[in-house]
Amino acid sequence: MASKRRTPQRILEATLALFNRFGEPNVSTAAIAADLGMSPGNLYYHYPAKDELIHALFHQFDERLRVVLGTASAVRDLEEAWFFLHSLYEVVWDYRFVYRDINDLLSNNRRIEQALQQLIEHKVQALGHMLAGLRAGSGLRMDTAAHSSTAETMAVLLTYWLSFEYARNPRHALEPTQAQSALLRGAQHLMALLAPHWPPEQQAAWAALQATYALPEPA
Repeated sequence: MASKRRTPQRILEATLALFNRFGEPNVSTAAIAADLGMSPGNLYYHYPAKDELIHALFHQFDERLRVVLGTASAVRDLEEAWFFLHSLYEVVWDYRFVYRDINDLLSNNRRIEQALQQLIEHKVQALGHMLAGLRAGSGLRMDTAAHSSTAETMAVLLTYWLSFEYARNPRHALEPTQAQSALLRGAQHLMALLAPHWPPEQQAAWAALQATYALPEPA
C-alpha cells in the first residue's frame, strides 16, 4: 500500500524532470509512462489526462513561490534582498518549464492563464513590499513613481529571465548544470535595478555583495 501511495508523487517528479528538460509541449503521457517503466494505463489511473499533471505541478509551483513571496515584507537590507531574490529564482528554476513554455500554457489552458495572472500580480505586490522595506531599513532612495515602476520591471525580469537564457543558449541554458550561473545572473540583474538608488553609506556594501557573488559568463 505504501508503494501505491507514493506512485502519484513519483509520476509528478518524473513529469517535472521531463517537462523541464524537453518542454511541456514535447512530452507525451506515453513518454512519461515509459520513463517510469509503467504502462500508460497505470499512469492514466492516477492522472487520466496530461492537463491534470500540468495542474498538479503548477499547484506545487504556485504554493512554493507564494511562500517565498510572503517573506518580502521582512526584507530590510542588501543581504536580505539578495537572499529573497535568489530564493525566488530557485523556485522558478525548479519549475522552469512554466516559464520556458509560458506562451503555450497561456494559450492552451484557461486555468493556468488565470492562475498566472494572479501570480504575476502577487509578484509585483511582493516586490513592492520589498522595496518599501529597503526604503525603511536601508535608506533606499526611491520616490513613489520609481517604486511602482521598479517593482513591475523586477516582476518582468523574474518572469522572463529564463526565457532570455534559453533564447541565448537553447541547447544548454536550462540544463541542470547551468542552474547556479542562471540563478546568479538573474538575481544580479534584479539587484542592479536598485544600484542607482542606494545611499552613499550603502555603496560599499553593494560593492562587497557584487564581489561576493561575481557574475559568471554564460556557458
